[in-house]
Amino acid sequence: MRRVVISGVGAISGLGNGVATLVDGIAAGRSAVRRMEGWEAYKGLRSLVGAPARLENEKDIPRKARRSMGRMGIFAVQASEQALTAAGIERAELGSTRVGCIIGSTMPGAEALCETFEIMLPTKDLSLLTAMKFFQCVSHTASMNVASYLGIKGCVMATSAACASAAQAIGTGYDLIRLGRQDVVLCGGAEELHPTVTASFDILFATSTSFNAAPDRTPRPFDRERDGLVCGEGCGIVVLEEYERAVRRGAPIYAELIGYDTAGSGEHVSQSNTDGIEGCMRAALAQAGLQPDDVDYVNAHGTATRDGDAAECAAIARVFGDRVPVSSLKGHMGHTLGASGALELIVCLAMMERGRVFATRNLENVADDCAGVQHVRESAARELRTIVKNCFAFGGINAVLVCRRL
Repeated sequence: MRRVVISGVGAISGLGNGVATLVDGIAAGRSAVRRMEGWEAYKGLRSLVGAPARLENEKDIPRKARRSMGRMGIFAVQASEQALTAAGIERAELGSTRVGCIIGSTMPGAEALCETFEIMLPTKDLSLLTAMKFFQCVSHTASMNVASYLGIKGCVMATSAACASAAQAIGTGYDLIRLGRQDVVLCGGAEELHPTVTASFDILFATSTSFNAAPDRTPRPFDRERDGLVCGEGCGIVVLEEYERAVRRGAPIYAELIGYDTAGSGEHVSQSNTDGIEGCMRAALAQAGLQPDDVDYVNAHGTATRDGDAAECAAIARVFGDRVPVSSLKGHMGHTLGASGALELIVCLAMMERGRVFATRNLENVADDCAGVQHVRESAARELRTIVKNCFAFGGINAVLVCRRL
């Protein structure tokens, strides 16, 4: 099997455009969560907070290409261009069939989808739809638009496993390179924030509703007062590359991806399962050839839902005990759903580079059902050579990545 490294990163998030803005915002303890203007108009929507990203410089993308992109597609193109620049890969190199693109999301372009039904339902007149609206609505809109815009001719895929989408995209790219099918793959996830997205979690009583008047106090992963997740948006992209190729061209190497597993819990459509989470972490470690004592940090999924946080902490305690620092980044940028695995992994790479563990924001009092692990409540200096990144999704879908700094 060939070795796989991360040679480029790109990010759009509620903390700003660019990796440096994202990482510096988290290092400074900032929150991207705010009360969403106009959401009160949606009858029945209880959670009125979100972590929106800003569309900036979208007109740098020629209109002819931009017409098929909703917010999600634009985020994905911009983050991909950032990642390629960081990796030092020229656009002319992307025409090889050895370069691929895998970008996942929870759902298609939410804004475009909603607009489509708002046009169609009153009139049933399909002629009112624009020619490009379909391409903003399709489930693979992020990967399709990135591949088309950049001229990528290798494997193009779109993972769709809700909050595990980006982790599965990265894991799939890892497998393709290990097996010799591709040499370079742009991998990650993208998501749009929209009232209908938050509503899908709101209906399941999984959203934060108690802090609408104090948005910077939520979400609260692992905290006694946690009351649910806060949806965010953006895109995270990593460039995966075969190790020898990266070394030959003198590419920056952020870390080596050494382990990955994804597996279903097979128990419940919406409830997290401790056994399934534990099994996925152990399988990823086994593929990496590691023991739990070899790991320096666990970046938790940590959504601030009651059941999810408790199940994940129990699983982490079973595997690592209270020896390994654990934190969640969602208190800073909300839950970016299909983008979260990539965005949060990018921040983990920065933590490895800086030798610093970022704390879980809004974690004031560790809940009894989240005890038994070493929660990071204050950022601290720490050498990080090997990290584990957890992602878990509705449907009992688990995905875990393991990275090592070279």
